[in-house]
Amino acid sequence: MQAQQERIENLVSKYQREKRFALAAMQDMQHEFTHVPREGLVFLADYLSCSLADLYAMATFYKSLSLVPRGKHIIKLCDGTACHIRGSMNILDSVTGVLGIKPGETSQDNLFTLETVNCLGVCAIAPVILIDNVYYGKLTASQLPDIFESYSKMETEK
Repeated sequence: MQAQQERIENLVSKYQREKRFALAAMQDMQHEFTHVPREGLVFLADYLSCSLADLYAMATFYKSLSLVPRGKHIIKLCDGTACHIRGSMNILDSVTGVLGIKPGETSQDNLFTLETVNCLGVCAIAPVILIDNVYYGKLTASQLPDIFESYSKMETEK
């Protein structure tokens, strides 16, 4: 726990003590810990001399921030009109079957978090998922196990 507190202090202390840097500091915590820990919000509130409630409101407003740990790899499954028409719900069912998680959940191994989004803006390759910064388009359910396995292998090779 002490190590986490030190990491939080190092992340936050690189910013000036102005509230306008709150979001950037929380994004750094999100990147470092896969979520914004409560201890991080408490330290940041003290550091910026602002209320914890203000920071909590900001952390819950932005979808890119999470107050609970997320997986190392974020799967964003598009359910926009083009993806929906081309079978995104079948893809969702398959992801749920392969990883055993529903939207908003994280896999047991903390490797994947599944999110559904309204649109990823790549309708020409629907249905599509985005994992980290990689798009997988014209997707079929049969492709999913190999895609997820490649991420698992990457982690075991590290």
